[in-house]
Amino acid sequence: MVRPLDGITVVSLEQAVAAPFASRQLSDLGARVIKIERDAGDFARAYDTKVHGEASYFVWINRNKESVVLDLKTEQGIAALRGLVSQADVFIQNLAPGAVERLGLSAAQALELNPQLIYVSISGYGRGGEYEQKKAYDLLVQCETGLLSVTGTPGAPAKVGISVADIAAGMYAYSGVLSALIQRGRTGNGDVLEISMLEALGEWMSQPYLYAEYGGEQQPRSGAQHATIAPYGPFNTNDGTVFFGIQNEREWAKFCEIVLQDESVAADSRFNAGAIRVQNRPALHARIDEVFSSISSVEALSRLDEAGIANAQLRDMRQFSAHPQLEARHRWREVELPNGENARSLIPPVTASSYEAQMGAIPALGAHTEAVLKEFGLN
Repeated sequence: MVRPLDGITVVSLEQAVAAPFASRQLSDLGARVIKIERDAGDFARAYDTKVHGEASYFVWINRNKESVVLDLKTEQGIAALRGLVSQADVFIQNLAPGAVERLGLSAAQALELNPQLIYVSISGYGRGGEYEQKKAYDLLVQCETGLLSVTGTPGAPAKVGISVADIAAGMYAYSGVLSALIQRGRTGNGDVLEISMLEALGEWMSQPYLYAEYGGEQQPRSGAQHATIAPYGPFNTNDGTVFFGIQNEREWAKFCEIVLQDESVAADSRFNAGAIRVQNRPALHARIDEVFSSISSVEALSRLDEAGIANAQLRDMRQFSAHPQLEARHRWREVELPNGENARSLIPPVTASSYEAQMGAIPALGAHTEAVLKEFGLN
């Protein structure tokens, strides 16, 4: 089976989440990823021990890779890294600002070694400016981009429950590398890509920014409710909770007719337009609660489906693991861990007709050091 990135070699001086997430996605498409680690390993290896003794973060974003341990405090280690980079197609790094330059592998130095190299730097805040040297952890970048100002309840902000800033940066690094490979195919030249967590997550914050910048006020924190659309969010039935969302006036009319079973509600002057429903949310919810409190979740979801209203169950991780749609579409594969156990993992969300994603093993620390250095002619 030929995959899109077969024959592409990626050397990644990576740790934590953002850079490993980017390189893992390249590996899923067939790229060979040589992961450079220190003797103690990527510190994400020790975040937890939940997956048969391995860290859940590490298992998620490090399949398919080869682990090479180098001591970059020695001349021999630096020389080996330079030797690998000189023969690679892509070099990814997310070390602290200035660290890679101290190794003699700035973008200019790396491209002098290898003019066709695609050089990728992922950082917290980008080069230049007073924030360049500031430490950037995911939650802190969520704060700096204003994400916590729109997430949570009116009484308290709440962080997003996943590493959303790291994921955003990793996604843009991944798509940036794909674009650079296409460009290199046209020009024959390498490129230098810079991605910051601040700017990656900032792009995802563009809608609330535009709303506040030109609307004169910030959209409020609204918990699980949508800040600017109503009804949209959770509603209690007599035996649980269901979620649904109304997108337009046609749906609102159908909702009143089939779900509430009272067409007159659609014409109520408090609810007959989207913006007016948001203004009168307490009264709107009270009217919906009158109906939902008397029916079961199964009945509520049945009515919503009949009306063509988007709806969902609130699932925890165990229920997500057993999701019938993922099972029906055969989205799970077993990935081997360093200790020989397997971890059930989702295949990548892009499905192609011509190839399947690579779902190789999670590397043990340093498992490929000797073989890789020998293959590349390095000590």
